[in-house]
Amino acid sequence: MKPQRKTVQDYIRTIPDFPHEGIMFRDVTTLFANPRGFRMAVDQLLHPYAGEDIDVVVGLEARGFILGGAIAHQLGKGFVPIRKKGKLPGKTIEQAYSLEYGEAVMEMHDDAIEAGAKVLVVDDLLATGGTAEAGIKLLEKLGGDVVGCAFVIDLPELGGREKLVKLGHEVHILCEFEGD
Repeated sequence: MKPQRKTVQDYIRTIPDFPHEGIMFRDVTTLFANPRGFRMAVDQLLHPYAGEDIDVVVGLEARGFILGGAIAHQLGKGFVPIRKKGKLPGKTIEQAYSLEYGEAVMEMHDDAIEAGAKVLVVDDLLATGGTAEAGIKLLEKLGGDVVGCAFVIDLPELGGREKLVKLGHEVHILCEFEGD
């Protein structure tokens, strides 16, 4: 009998009750640590965008940096990080977004992209969509044209994908997990 072929989801570890009781944390470090799993994730994330008119890949802090950098390399494009407030030197622009208990702020360099740049946004996880929406708003402030948003994991019950689609953005997901 032929062994069953692994999927990206097979390389992702679930850690119960982290960072709080009742949360099922989807840990992509096991995916990144496995050469076959990591290559599979990068290849599948970039596949819909191969040959597309993309100028730059943007990664959302922090695991989006790992994926976004690898995708940018494969596409032969530049990479731009969007970080939590206070992590970037130089002049930045910022965008606040809501968290479950409060607010956070994302920022990027004010000269990170040129107006009209075609941008692919990448991160590991799409939950409520707050971080991705903040990143998209930053890109739009600089005149960027978001051509797609790619994520390894979607938590559909939290509504992030619907939020981004309602904003008019294409969303590419590799796998879904039910629950938080």
